[in-house]
Amino acid sequence: MRATAFFVGVALGCVTGCTQSRPLSRFPTGEAALSRMKETHACANGVQGAGKLDHFGTRGRIRGDASVIAVNPARVRIDISSPFGATPYTLTSNGQSFTLNDLPNKQFLFGRASACNLARLTQVPIPGHALVSLLRGEAPLLKHDARAASLDWEDGHYRIELPSHHGARQTVLLEVYAEDYAVDWQKQRVRVVGVSTVQSGAVLYEAELGNFVRAVTAAPRNDEDGLDPMILPSGGPCALDIPRSIRLKVPHSGDDVLFQYRSVVLNPPLPVGTFTQPVPAGAHEQRVECDGP
Repeated sequence: MRATAFFVGVALGCVTGCTQSRPLSRFPTGEAALSRMKETHACANGVQGAGKLDHFGTRGRIRGDASVIAVNPARVRIDISSPFGATPYTLTSNGQSFTLNDLPNKQFLFGRASACNLARLTQVPIPGHALVSLLRGEAPLLKHDARAASLDWEDGHYRIELPSHHGARQTVLLEVYAEDYAVDWQKQRVRVVGVSTVQSGAVLYEAELGNFVRAVTAAPRNDEDGLDPMILPSGGPCALDIPRSIRLKVPHSGDDVLFQYRSVVLNPPLPVGTFTQPVPAGAHEQRVECDGP
C-alpha cells in the first residue's frame, strides 16, 4: 500500500531528526518487530499526563488544558479545563460504561463504552483499548496472521504492513532507540512513530507520535491529612520513552486532534472512582447510543 501524505510527513520529519543507517542487527520479520514493541511497553500498565488538547474540525478549533489517565485494558479519564479554572468536560470509561459531563450544556451523557461514544469528546472513533495503547505510546494492533506481516526499512524506521480481516489493513512505523542500534535485535527497544488503519480502502484513523521523553513509574499517593491509606502505583517499576505529542487524524470527517503532554508518568495510583463520575446537580441525564463497536 502506498504511503499516505500523512506518513510522508512522518518520514520527512525523520530525515533530519532520526538515525538513517540501519541497526547492525535487524529484525528478521514484521512479527518479530511487533513482539519487541510489546516487550518494550510491557512494564507500562498505564499513563497519566497533563498538557494540552487541540482539536481542528468542521466546527472550528477547540483548545484546552487536558488531564489524561489511560490504563489497561480500556480505562480512560479525560478532564478538559478552561483558562478560568473550571472543568467544562469530563469523560470517563471503565471499559464497559461511558460517561461525559458536558457542563456548558448542563448535560450528563452515559451509555456503552463504544468507540463512537468516546469520540463525543476525543473526536476520534477508536475503541477504548486502542486509545489507551496510543496514549501510552504503543500501537493497537488489528487481528492478523503473524506470517502475513511484511517488514521494510525506510527513512530511519521500520515499516510493518498488517493485512487483517474484512478488508482491513494496518501500517505501523517503528524506530529503534538510538542507543540500541549496536545491540542484538532481541534486545532492541522500539518507539512507535506512526499508525494508520484502513478499512475497505477508507482510512479510519492515522496517528503520529513524536517528541519522546523518558517517563517513569509514579510515586505512591499519600493523603495529606493522613486519614486515608497510601495508594500504590497501578504497576511496577518502569522507565520508557513516551511521546509528548500524539496527533490523531480522521480524514473522512476532517477531525484533527493533538494531545501534548507537559508532564507524564507511568502506572499512576488510581483512587476509587477514577473511571466513574457522579451525576452533577442540575445536569440533565441522557442515555446515548450510536452505531459502532
